[in-house]
Amino acid sequence: MERTNLTGKAGTRPEAVRVKITADSTCDLAPEILEKYNITLCPLTIVCVDSNQSEREFRDGIDITPADLFKMVDTEKKICKTAAPNIFDYEKIFAEYSPKYDSVVHISISQGFSSSYQNACIAADEFRNVRVVNSFNLSTGSGYLVHQAGIMAEEGKSAEEICTELGKIVLQMNCSFIIDRLDYLHKGGRCSLAKLIASKVLNIKPCIEVADGVMRVGAKYTGKFEQVLEKYVKDRLTAAKGNIDLKRVYVTHTMCSPEVVEMVRGEIVKYADFEEIIETRAGCTVSNHCGPNTLGIIFRQIGEYK
Repeated sequence: MERTNLTGKAGTRPEAVRVKITADSTCDLAPEILEKYNITLCPLTIVCVDSNQSEREFRDGIDITPADLFKMVDTEKKICKTAAPNIFDYEKIFAEYSPKYDSVVHISISQGFSSSYQNACIAADEFRNVRVVNSFNLSTGSGYLVHQAGIMAEEGKSAEEICTELGKIVLQMNCSFIIDRLDYLHKGGRCSLAKLIASKVLNIKPCIEVADGVMRVGAKYTGKFEQVLEKYVKDRLTAAKGNIDLKRVYVTHTMCSPEVVEMVRGEIVKYADFEEIIETRAGCTVSNHCGPNTLGIIFRQIGEYK
């Protein structure tokens, strides 16, 4: 296995001409993008625990949808956890595609968020032509890399060329999102009870930023969700103005209303002339940690993002 972290350089061998792209389900790309570029996902697992401590497992995006998950948590009062694919899960995917392609490039959620990357690397060690890329991101922050890898594979680029380009993009992703409710973060142990209570009293909606493979709290907004999103979009795009790759921007959300998404689209065009504005819905893994009414804009920022 040839392992790729930032640079994408791994060994020396003849360049491949047929490359298969695989990724973790946490890349949150729309089905039509996955189908168009023949991208195969390895699903993470959602473990739901009821009041009797009985557990039931679901495959992200296959056996369970975000709507199902929110019903279990909000209505049925179940506790849901996420689990990475195990080594065998990755081995099955790599074993299927490794013989059919010159190379397989797998793009993983950041190793700072999950053991997925480590498990994929261990599995890939059994195959001569599988490379694993640490996206240092999540949701469409990693999905941008997966999408770009699919485009390059379709163009006939080699695995070496794809991984080298992804190594550049990793350093340039501007990924953030606004969380309307902090109770899901609290249930997952990522928000204290005191902060949860304060957020409700003060109507605080934090901006969570992803950088260097970890999440951090950025600006803290107050007010109604729609008003916060207007300010958030303006802040993110004006702060990066002049350094934005205008090829595409993703609007990724957890079951926000069509009206909210359309409003965000309208705000985006005020500040940046993107060639594409791509709407995509976050899967169950991200939804389980962030809850409903979470929305982020994700784009590539030329030069290193701090």
